[in-house]
Amino acid sequence: MHRFIERYFAQCLNCVFFLLSVLVMSPVSAAEHNKPFVMLLSIDGLKPEAVLDAEAHGLKLPNLRAMMRDGAYATGVRGVLPTLTYPSHTTILTGASPASHGIYDNTTFDPYNRNHEGWYWYAEDIKVPTLWDAASAAGLVTANVYWPVSVGANIRYNLAEIWRAGTEDDLKLQRVVSTPGLEKELVAQLGRYPGGIEDTVDEDEVRTRFAIRLLESKHPDFMTVYLCGLDTEQHKSGPFSDASNQVLERLDTMIGQLRAAAERAAPSRASLVIVSDHGFAKVDHDVNLYSSFLAAGLFAAEGPEKITSWKAMPWPAGGGAAIMLADPKDDATRTQVAQLLAQLAADDNNGIDRVLTADEIAAERGFPGAAFFVSFKLGYELGLGFQPPLVSAPTHLGMHGYVPDLPAMRASFFMVGPGVAHGKSLGDIDMRAIAPTVASILKVKLAAAELPPLAVK
Repeated sequence: MHRFIERYFAQCLNCVFFLLSVLVMSPVSAAEHNKPFVMLLSIDGLKPEAVLDAEAHGLKLPNLRAMMRDGAYATGVRGVLPTLTYPSHTTILTGASPASHGIYDNTTFDPYNRNHEGWYWYAEDIKVPTLWDAASAAGLVTANVYWPVSVGANIRYNLAEIWRAGTEDDLKLQRVVSTPGLEKELVAQLGRYPGGIEDTVDEDEVRTRFAIRLLESKHPDFMTVYLCGLDTEQHKSGPFSDASNQVLERLDTMIGQLRAAAERAAPSRASLVIVSDHGFAKVDHDVNLYSSFLAAGLFAAEGPEKITSWKAMPWPAGGGAAIMLADPKDDATRTQVAQLLAQLAADDNNGIDRVLTADEIAAERGFPGAAFFVSFKLGYELGLGFQPPLVSAPTHLGMHGYVPDLPAMRASFFMVGPGVAHGKSLGDIDMRAIAPTVASILKVKLAAAELPPLAVK
């Protein structure tokens, strides 16, 4: 009898404990189940017409076309000054213009090359809160694969982008600046992870596998992924070349894999936002501004590229160049530069489309402190030669970095997810509206966003 009573009470206690656990755990489980998941995926250099008019360009892009059918999309995204990767990606992540967020170019201004062609790799240079910051402050788990300006960022699981020498030692540097142990953990499962300067579509496929495994194993709430093989190929062979189209079709397969992985990881609550940073233009000529500045005595050099002193120098931006003065109060040099640029622009063969003044640059919210911005005609890019001729054969066959009002520089935006309208064209949008749109899905606040969210529902 005593054993029967003991068993009876034990069973009752187990029932009580079970009921208590259900009462305690159910709200948490419900909250987890209803928590949104967002993957922000960048395809560097993706032109919107490549998807909107895929058939006209001989492209088979079933997954990107499905994004149009199943969600909202822009016919074009007006970018920032300059239309380069790092300033644009930081705007996509903050909703702020370069003049506000602090990433003014791909490379830092370094007239003496003391930084050895250093880029804006470090998140501490971003002057405003990012989506990573806002999500982390809200208690969300963040993850990243290769997004620009991610070294030292506020990310729980971070595979940062950085390179230096292009050797195997770059992998060691990459591991040091990423989440401790994360790369080694994933490499043990998936094999070698690429170094930062390894930026072809082959490496995109590897990074896609790493992104999927990171998603499956770490269960982030907000994840950024950056794939750059299309940009690499378009610089090499031009937009819509056979090689570039082949790369984009391979990327379309990766997009399908990432979308499927997101929907498996967060069924009924996954949003996938696909963006690009800029468009692309075919290039036929280099314009060696440096040779004209050197001949005008605006800087001095020893040997082919060793600068010894300078009064005014170009800050390279691909299809354009900011012109910086060593002394912003040096009115004589400012006048000399203005006259030189006017003289060069007067000859159509020199490929200069327009020269923006400091006030016009400020209106475009880029390059604070620049005296001028030279934007070339499509088909021309900044050359780096110190000697004549001014116009020479192209270094690249495709380029960006021109002023953002040119249609060729339009970027892309596609979005699917819960509540997003199907087949909804948003028309042309402003790049600054992307970050607040993502923030609204994550239910977080983005303090520096300059525009409201897009009406995607």
